[in-house]
Amino acid sequence: MNSLLRMENISKHYPGVLALDNVSFDLTEGEVHCLVGENGAGKSTLMKILSGAIKKDGGRVIINDKEAEINNPADSQMLGIGLIYQDFKLVQELTAADNIFLGNEISKEFFFLDKKKMNEQAKLTLEQLGEKINTDIPVDKLSIAQKQFVEIAKALRRNVKILAMDEPTAPLTNQETENLFSTIRKLKEKGTGIIYISHRLEEIFQIGDRVTVLRDGKSAGTFNLNDVDSKKLIQLMVGRELAEEFPRHSSERGEEILKLQNVEGGILKNINLELYKGEILGLAGLIGSGRSELVRIIFGADKKENGKLFLNGKELIIRSPRNAIDSGIALLTEDRNRYGLFMELNIRKNITISNLKSLLSGIFIDKKKEADASLNFFNQLKIKAPSVETKVEALSGGNRQKVVLARWLFSDSQVLIFDEPTAGIDIGVKYEIYNLINKLADESAGIIVISSDLPELIGISDRIAVMCDGRITGILDRTEFNQEKILTLATKFLEEK
Repeated sequence: MNSLLRMENISKHYPGVLALDNVSFDLTEGEVHCLVGENGAGKSTLMKILSGAIKKDGGRVIINDKEAEINNPADSQMLGIGLIYQDFKLVQELTAADNIFLGNEISKEFFFLDKKKMNEQAKLTLEQLGEKINTDIPVDKLSIAQKQFVEIAKALRRNVKILAMDEPTAPLTNQETENLFSTIRKLKEKGTGIIYISHRLEEIFQIGDRVTVLRDGKSAGTFNLNDVDSKKLIQLMVGRELAEEFPRHSSERGEEILKLQNVEGGILKNINLELYKGEILGLAGLIGSGRSELVRIIFGADKKENGKLFLNGKELIIRSPRNAIDSGIALLTEDRNRYGLFMELNIRKNITISNLKSLLSGIFIDKKKEADASLNFFNQLKIKAPSVETKVEALSGGNRQKVVLARWLFSDSQVLIFDEPTAGIDIGVKYEIYNLINKLADESAGIIVISSDLPELIGISDRIAVMCDGRITGILDRTEFNQEKILTLATKFLEEK
């Protein structure tokens, strides 16, 4: 196979940090070369250098056997390189079609945009990915999974020769993931080289040809995927052996803490559900099943039209997220960057903002109390950053998730709802988050976890409630868990239509 890309001895320094230390990486025609490593290992930095978003401090980039200077994103695009970032680079106010053709618009007479043709071709590209999306509405109105496919379609429209994908399946269902893998196989047949970044190791073995492991800014080795297993990759990534992928939750459930009685709103129909102290309740279902809508009603982000909520046996009136927070209910949202964090603020303020009243001294915030509280969670959750004064926008995905978690730990919530808590997060940090969820349950909190990763949901839950078409189709105990049964319940009403 012909060489498409060679990155030789790439180095990148930041103040006090050596992000990349003589890292080499190569890609050939029709190959899927996977890139794995913990958050902060250097994967994103390497890809940002390839995209022209940042400049390397040392080393060479060679495209099609010729040395290339990539000083900005335009240089990268001219060389046939496309990147799909974990944090979407979409203009929220523009339509899906406008985003797909951004910088590559179709014009008609007198330089007017041919909106009709752009919509038709955008829909065609998305249908090739197995997705039917309204391309004439603002991206802001789309789901996380739909936005992901818009990003992929945007890259495909540019006929790239080198395509880097950073956690592309994080928001996708199993079927959507299969659609994506089918597209990747077609691209391989055309000779496109794919750089595939994922923390889901089962995907690496399913779609990849080779894998390069990064740890602490250095290469820990490149291997044919036929020659390694997941255990070996985990050891190389984290520098230690993890006893088990999902640490077992063993505490007994206590009294009922939250009850939903005939709750309806939006697509939700007649929801009856109980959550107990010390319990981890999984919430399964396909995209659009109503999982996120349900927890948004519990949190007061969406309006309940009918039914009742009870907390510790007393009816709960929630008209806003503020009511929910004051009642001891916390939601760690799926879109942490947009709804879970104040990106321009530092770690300290992001942690303490949910419970400022506990820091008051008279009418003023006690700065020492605030610093001590934030530093306590900063150390407890092992957030990787220079200090609590570091802005959240400078953190990796896993460390941003830890900041969100620290905020709700500081709020001393009784009910914690995790919506896709480990999406886009590395193996080591996932394990830490599972342990923290277990610890919260052990301390008698009630936990609800939404996850599209069925092995994860099966591994950490005490019970799993399955949703389809806005309804609960079944509630399974641990002895009943298996993927086939969950998927059958998750498609129950779809099959009847």
